Amino acid sequence: MCRQPDILESEKIHFAVMAIEAGAREMGISPMEMRRRLEKMNLIKRLLLDNYEVMHTQSLKHVGEDVAEALKNWEAQEGGKV
Repeated sequence: MCRQPDILESEKIHFAVMAIEAGAREMGISPMEMRRRLEKMNLIKRLLLDNYEVMHTQSLKHVGEDVAEALKNWEAQEGGKV
């Protein structure tokens, strides 16, 4: 059975919101700040949406840890957060 693209897209968006909140909790920052920083590094698309099929099967705690670690690594590579 094929899934409708709009249903899958809404599931991805819901997952991204939960992952952003979990990552923010992990880093001790607000979800708004986490979203801003992830967007700056284009990680919402590259990490959360593009890897949805794998990441949504993991625990929310593990996803939060992955998101926080990826953000820290990308920011360090880009010269720090702004």
